[in-house]
Amino acid sequence: MTRTLDIGPLRSFVAVADCGGFQRAAEVLHLSQGGVSQHVRRLEAAVGRPLVERHGRGSRFTADGQRLLEAARRLLELHDQTLRELGAARLEVTIGSTEHAAARLLPALSARLGAEGPTTFRYRIDRGSRLREGLATGKVDLALLLNATDHPGSIEVGRLDLHWYAAPDWRRPDDRQPVPLVGFTSPCELRKRALETLERHGLAATVGTEATQLAGVQAAVAAGLGVALMALDEPPPGLAPVTSLPVADPLALHVCPRPDLDPDVVRVAVDAVREVLASPRLALAR
Repeated sequence: MTRTLDIGPLRSFVAVADCGGFQRAAEVLHLSQGGVSQHVRRLEAAVGRPLVERHGRGSRFTADGQRLLEAARRLLELHDQTLRELGAARLEVTIGSTEHAAARLLPALSARLGAEGPTTFRYRIDRGSRLREGLATGKVDLALLLNATDHPGSIEVGRLDLHWYAAPDWRRPDDRQPVPLVGFTSPCELRKRALETLERHGLAATVGTEATQLAGVQAAVAAGLGVALMALDEPPPGLAPVTSLPVADPLALHVCPRPDLDPDVVRVAVDAVREVLASPRLALAR
C-alpha cells in the first residue's frame, strides 16, 4: 500500500512545534484543534509510529516525532521554494458560495483575491447542500456557507444581516392568518431562520412557494405570492423591504475548507473575506 506525507498535515505538525501546542497551532493555521490533531494522526498512520505522546497535562514529540519534524521542515522549505520559483505554474482553488453570500461578497472578494500570488481562484455558485458535497468529493476547495458550525475546520468570519422583502403592495395578514412565505427548498438556513423568527414571536407561517434558486424566490415574491427573508443589503428590483415583521437574528458566515487544503490558502481566503465584510459598503452585523 502506498503511503504519503501530505503537505497540509506536515504544515500542521511543524506549527505544533513552532507554536508550542495544538491549540495555538490551530489558531495560527485557522483550523480547529480537532483538525490539527487529525493531521497528526494521519502522519502517524503514514509512518506507522507514534509521533506525539502525553507528557503531564500536555504532550511532547516522541523521538520519531522529532526526526519527522526535521524532515518536515526540509520538505516544506523545498515545497514552498518550488512554488515560488515556478511562478508561472499557478495553483487553482475553487471557492463555492451560496447565492446570497455571492451577491453580497463575490464582486469585492474576487477583486481582493485576484492579487494573491501564484493562485488562481475560480468560483462556483450553488446550494449549500451541493457545496458540502463538493467539499467532500474535492470538487470544491473552500466554501462560504451560512451557519456551518458542523463542518470540520469551519471558521466564522462574520455575520450577515437579514431582511424581509415583498412586493411593494404586499400587506401583512392579520394575526388569524398564517404569514405566506416564499423560500428555498429544504435544507436552507434562511428558510429555517424565517420560520424560527416568526414562531418565536407567536406568528403562524406557511411556506406556500418554494424555489431552488434565488431568482426563483425573487420572482415569486415579486408576483405577490408571499414574503421572503434574504441576506441582501438592498431590495432586489421590483421588491420592497417589509418592516411589519419581527427582525430576524443575523446568520453566521463560515469559510469551510475541504480536508487537507493548504492552510496558507485557507488563511488568505479567511483574511480576504473578513476584509471584504469589514468594508463600509456591506451592512455587517456587529
